[in-house]
Amino acid sequence: MFNFLVVGSGFAGSVISERIATQLNQKVLVIEKRNHIGGNCYDFRDKNNNLIHKYGPHLFHTDNKEIFDYLSNFTQWHEYQHKVLAFIEGQKIPIPFNFNSIDKVFPENVARRLEKKLLGRYGSDAKIPILKLREENDEDLKLLVDYIYEKIFLNYSAKQWGVKPEDIDAAVTARVPVFIGRDDRYFNDHYQAVPVDGYSVIFKKMLHHSNIEILLNTDFREVMRIDDTGRILFEGEKFSGTVIFTGMIDELFNYQFGSLPYRSLDLQFETLSQDIFQETATVNYPNDFDFTRITEFKHIHPVETAKTTILKEYPKDCEIGKDIPYYPVFNDENRERYLRYRKLADGYDNLIMLGRLAEYKYYDMDDIVARSLEIFEKIKNGK
Repeated sequence: MFNFLVVGSGFAGSVISERIATQLNQKVLVIEKRNHIGGNCYDFRDKNNNLIHKYGPHLFHTDNKEIFDYLSNFTQWHEYQHKVLAFIEGQKIPIPFNFNSIDKVFPENVARRLEKKLLGRYGSDAKIPILKLREENDEDLKLLVDYIYEKIFLNYSAKQWGVKPEDIDAAVTARVPVFIGRDDRYFNDHYQAVPVDGYSVIFKKMLHHSNIEILLNTDFREVMRIDDTGRILFEGEKFSGTVIFTGMIDELFNYQFGSLPYRSLDLQFETLSQDIFQETATVNYPNDFDFTRITEFKHIHPVETAKTTILKEYPKDCEIGKDIPYYPVFNDENRERYLRYRKLADGYDNLIMLGRLAEYKYYDMDDIVARSLEIFEKIKNGK
């Protein structure tokens, strides 16, 4: 009855399902263990009409026009430039750390000297990872780097990842660089926006097609399994179609090499009887409190209401079967374990691994849409 089984209905599963259904005219069954589609991008309006991102804030940004145009088939956009402040020693400083941040922290003569040296070494509008800056021998730049490292990165990383920045993959620490200039925006991409009616509407439109059937509240293990002979079974029978799996690769193979570690989040929402709580959508707290940041959704999706909803994020290790796996923990040991699972997956001719959990790789939203479209092109071309 189905040509494809797609496990998971986040961006990876929804984009690939939409393409297969509309472009190949083939039947897709989407298997989703939650009671809603959309994965971690699911959002909803609370009783005060605030649009809430249930699994933490999601802010779309990309330089890829193809991706923006594709998603525009399913939503209109509200332009949104994300800005972040960090609460440091009683004041709020723009993040990523930039020339405006330097002005707030250092005396004017020191600030001018630092800015001149940074411009001379790296040029305007450059983004320099903090760990690269730590390699500098210049005394002034050492002063700057030590401040940023100790006041912002060190304790934030300890809370977010449970380790020091040196013990985290460089690709992760590079995501929040020092910016050489005065642009306070958190992202510098050409397209920065959020869906006018929220992300959930995008997924509903993507999956609303006669070729797509959705099973909610269904763990994939209830309807399918794989065996060690290279077969995939669906409802007890050999499945001759293609399975696109977007869940945890270690779970698919019953953790036979051990579990791949993830960081999770304890999300604490609070509704406050006031119009606005903080100056920007997100304020980071590197050194104070157990949470890493507070997000106020009214900044992201403006609405006229007397109350506001904020979210405090408390990072923690992910307990399999209990917590939501948000962030793969990158190191050599975990990569090696993933590659063992990947070798198993590659032994199945009709199994495609797609997404953050399946590929044990961090993807932004635009990245996973691009990856899904790339995989679809391979399917279409029979590769």
